[in-house]
Parts: sequence; structure tokens; C-alpha cells
Amino acid sequence: MLVAPMLVDSHCHLDFPDFADEIERVVARAETAGVGAMLTIGTRLDRFEGVLAMAERFPSVYCTVGVHPNEADSAPDIHVEELLQLARHPKVVGFGETGLDFYYERSDRERQKRAFRVHMEAARRAGLPVIIHTRDADQDMAEMLTEEMEKGAFPALVHCFSSGSYLADLVLKFGFYISISGIVTFKNADALRQVVSSIPLDRLLVETDSPYLAPIPFRGKRNEPAHVVHTARKVAEVKGVEEGALAQATTDNFFRLFAKIKDAPS
Repeated sequence: MLVAPMLVDSHCHLDFPDFADEIERVVARAETAGVGAMLTIGTRLDRFEGVLAMAERFPSVYCTVGVHPNEADSAPDIHVEELLQLARHPKVVGFGETGLDFYYERSDRERQKRAFRVHMEAARRAGLPVIIHTRDADQDMAEMLTEEMEKGAFPALVHCFSSGSYLADLVLKFGFYISISGIVTFKNADALRQVVSSIPLDRLLVETDSPYLAPIPFRGKRNEPAHVVHTARKVAEVKGVEEGALAQATTDNFFRLFAKIKDAPS
């Protein structure tokens, strides 16, 4: 009997209160759906303990450490050594999410930029990927990435990509990966689907960003890692490839990027 290739949810928030009452069932549903690994993402240093606890609790879950741009005011003195120390844990496989969010304006822009630079330096020094969040900040993002890459390369993943081809082309030039969320299934996401169609298959990942951005047919409901199957199906359709080929490629890409994970499938 043929076994379908596994999928990876490359970005979720399993420590969020939305999952507190049924986290065991959420992880079990993901595994039943063929999601063999999940990456739960750090958003605040003072909540990192809960993020790490999820990764320690479930064999299929890994985590990152970092400060979301909307939380940058919560860690004005963040420094590289602190991130490097926390990333020594075997289940911490990257930094972030970090970046720029000029849509909500929940944190000072200069603090967002400073924190972003700290994360990129940590990624450069540790050789671990940095997970990048960008919203309504493409020009500043492009300028900062260009400046930082000139200082020395680092691995990176731009998550929940919703920008245009300019930023996509730039990050691909830098050797970064791009992760696609349930937004790609939305009726009004033609522009995003056009960008996705041009991203090389060996640079793509898929994610839920759960509990947010549930794909069709779950839009408007709480998202969870099992639903990454629907996002992957749409991405396969957009790319014109078989679902199994998309699953295999995105899973291979995940374990290539997050190379610290030693139990990657062969």
C-alpha cells in the first residue's frame, strides 16, 4: 500500500489559549491528517517557557524563540546572547517570529527594527533560520534585509507571505524560503496565487499560522495544524503539481532549512 508523503505545519501557535482545553486532540488530529511535524512559534520572551513546553511535550512539535514585531515594546533590551542561550535547547530550531508590522502599529517602529536586527544577528551567528513577519512594511523590509545580508548571510523563512513579487524575488535572491498560509485559498487572493505560481517548488513551505487564518472551507473558524492539508492542496493546484509532490517538496524543504532537527524523515 502506498503511503502518502507527510506534511509539515511550519508555523503555528500551540501555546495560545485557543488550544488550552484540547491541545492533545489538536495534535492528534494533525497527526491523523498526515501532518508529521509542527513548528510552534515564539512571540514573547516572557512566554517562551510555554512555547518550549509544547515542544517538549509532543515528539512531533518543535519551536522557535523570539519576539513578534507587535510585541517589540515588551522586550526593549533584547540582545543576541539571550537568544543564543535559549536556542541551545535541542527542540529550539530557529529564531522569531520577528520582523516589521506597520499595519497594527502595536509597537514602536524603531524598537521593531532593533529587535529584528538582533534576531538576524543571532541567526547569522548560530546558523539557525530566522522566521520573518512582514506586513505593510515591504520597503523597509527590503532595505533592512539588503543591509543585513551585506553584513553576512543567514538562513531565513518569510512566513505567511502576502506581499508582491518584488519582495518575493528579493528574498528568493537571498536564498530564503517562503511559507504560504490559508490566505492562498481565499476568494480575493488572486494576486497572492499569482506570486505563488512563480515561486520555485524547492523554496516553498506551507503553514497554518493557527489559530488564525483558517483556509477555506474553515474560514471564520479557529484554525489548527490539521488544516494545513487544505492550504497544501490549493498550493499544489496553483503550482500545477500533484498533491503528493507538493507535500514531499515542502516537507523536504522544511527539514533542509531546519537542519537542527535530527530525526527528519529519510
